[in-house]
Amino acid sequence: MQGLFASEGAVRASSPFDRAEWYALLAETGLTPLIAIASDENASVALALTENRGRITPLRNWYSFTWRQLAPEGTHADRLLVEIARQLKSRGHRVTLEPVPGEDGSVSRLADAFRNAGWRVALEACDRNHVLEVRGRNFGEYWAARPGQLRTTLKRKAKKVEVRLLERFDPAAWDDYERIYAHSWKPEEDFPAMLREFARSEAEAGRLRFGLALHEGTPIAAQFWTVENGTAYIHKLAHLESHRHLSAGTTLSAALFEQVIDRDRVAWIDFGTGDQPYKADWMEQVRLRYRIDCLDMSQVRAWPDFARVAWHRIRSGALPDLAPEPGAG
Repeated sequence: MQGLFASEGAVRASSPFDRAEWYALLAETGLTPLIAIASDENASVALALTENRGRITPLRNWYSFTWRQLAPEGTHADRLLVEIARQLKSRGHRVTLEPVPGEDGSVSRLADAFRNAGWRVALEACDRNHVLEVRGRNFGEYWAARPGQLRTTLKRKAKKVEVRLLERFDPAAWDDYERIYAHSWKPEEDFPAMLREFARSEAEAGRLRFGLALHEGTPIAAQFWTVENGTAYIHKLAHLESHRHLSAGTTLSAALFEQVIDRDRVAWIDFGTGDQPYKADWMEQVRLRYRIDCLDMSQVRAWPDFARVAWHRIRSGALPDLAPEPGAG
């Protein structure tokens, strides 16, 4: 799979979820990659997908914050994306792309590509992404702007736990994370072996930021972050419910925010998908993530799906965006 994304004309990975290594890890979980590629002497573009009974979806799982096209900017690459969209009609009757970011133009590029290839396209928000734009602040300046209750909690509880921050992969520390996670409020992990391997490879690349909080020598909270291209990604956090009164997660989060702001000097911190209320205490902006649902109406198999999509959007009060661009096809 590495070679599929190694061409000089292809886009460079801007996040952990755009790299060939990430897609290789996903394939090891049992997903079957369908890599749609279009290229010429000037550029190469690709969509990393998987297919099941004519339904084509992104090559991703719940560890993925985003999914987007692998394509350089520009109208030339946009034409190649249209070519991929046309090719996909031979592989399935429905393509559903999510969670696609909007702030980088990915939503409009992909929706336009499929419309221009003759697909009927429905677009809707499907998730929310909490982020912090550091804007040159140091940690002290950032922390002074946090809610008073959060700052008071840290002041009262910080001395009750010991914090350890690691940039190398420590198997014993990762075992501690898995034990904490298993006894936390979080749902059971689908592919813990994939996450462990991802953490190990990120450490080898110098991108791992891992934290443990201990009380009287016992690990009670853990967080897994990475840092890449000026952004810190918060992948996982968990604490023992039995020690919730110590607010170890707050203390550990503060330590990691200080690490990435003051020492790594990131420009952004990304808290992934989900709209949990506690994220608003730490982050300052919310970005939408979108679902792009594409149907090839020349295939009879798409008709029942079209009816279901249209009915869902009518019931939800959304105006259907289901028509291809005039003249597309």
